[in-house]
Amino acid sequence: MKKIYFVLLLLIFGLFILLYKYPYLLKGIKNIYLQGHKTSYISDFIHYPKRVIPNNPEKIWEWPLHSAYNQSRLSEKAQQINKRLGTSAFLVIKNDSILFEKYFNGYHRDSLSNSFSMAKSITMSLVFKAIQDGFIKSLDQKVKDFIPGIQGKYADSLTIKHLAMMSSGSNWVENYYNPFNITAESYFTEDLENLITEKVRFDNPPGKKWYYSSGDTQLLGIILRKATGKTLAEYLSESFWKPMGMRKHAFWNLDRENGMEKAFCCVNSNARDFSKFGRLYLHQGNWNGQQLLDSVWIQAATRPYFKEMPHYGLQWWLFEHNGVKGYAMRGHLGQYVIVIPGEHIIITRLGQKKDPSQPGRFSNDFWIYLEEGLRIAREN
Repeated sequence: MKKIYFVLLLLIFGLFILLYKYPYLLKGIKNIYLQGHKTSYISDFIHYPKRVIPNNPEKIWEWPLHSAYNQSRLSEKAQQINKRLGTSAFLVIKNDSILFEKYFNGYHRDSLSNSFSMAKSITMSLVFKAIQDGFIKSLDQKVKDFIPGIQGKYADSLTIKHLAMMSSGSNWVENYYNPFNITAESYFTEDLENLITEKVRFDNPPGKKWYYSSGDTQLLGIILRKATGKTLAEYLSESFWKPMGMRKHAFWNLDRENGMEKAFCCVNSNARDFSKFGRLYLHQGNWNGQQLLDSVWIQAATRPYFKEMPHYGLQWWLFEHNGVKGYAMRGHLGQYVIVIPGEHIIITRLGQKKDPSQPGRFSNDFWIYLEEGLRIAREN
């Protein structure tokens, strides 16, 4: 019996030391593991502080329905993967009209769902807008102009473009399943700016090598807040959410109450409204006659910058598959807004899981959703 008590005391002591060294773990245990998950999930926004992204309820732009709306049937292959991976929404949009729309597992067209890293493409859009608005000089402006506290041998030469390209040369290690990793800490911390300035170093030359880093996008978010003097949610609302006639207001998760938006993730909205960013880029930044973004930014975001990494632009993913070229917003667990400019098609999938993938590569489910969306669009 004494041995059992001794072991229990050791376990309690070990847990105390662990939580002392990694205080954010308690939040992770409560919000993730005790909810039956191994990683963040699409409805976890209920556990975190958030800021409203207001729409304009008097100026909502609704997607027109295609003349062949929902006349297609999902293939057996698509039905199987939707069931296996817990798809919550699947939309196919052709020539600016919704051709196919289906929701699963209790979700509907107004259900909130976590964007995860699709928010990176939204944050990049805000950076482009901030340059247009004169808050930021250019992509070549130094990061230290806004965040003087960043550290490392090459911190002085780091530019906004290096962050946008995912080539900052930082020591950030992206890992969604390791609770002791900085990616997990960034999800649960109550001070994102302090985390970045204290733990992230820029000791490798920037602009030389692509490496996916949520920390790079978070720095873009901090720059936006300092440059504009506005919260990211406020700037997103006035720059895109209201002008694009979003159907519903949305929420952006914060590090703490009234704190900083998690720029690298966590815009909570619905499939129809997420799809509107695909339409904005498809139309080269023009929204129903209003040029919200100069077309030069769309072209900059959707071209590769590294020969060894042809699948990434500026916070947007790029692909070519069986002769089909396009670009995509892409998030953890298989959140996708896929844009195929050559055929004027947008394919949106939201859900609870995705197939495994290598860093910098697309998972197999991405290609299945792409092929299914193309099949439906081409048959109509």
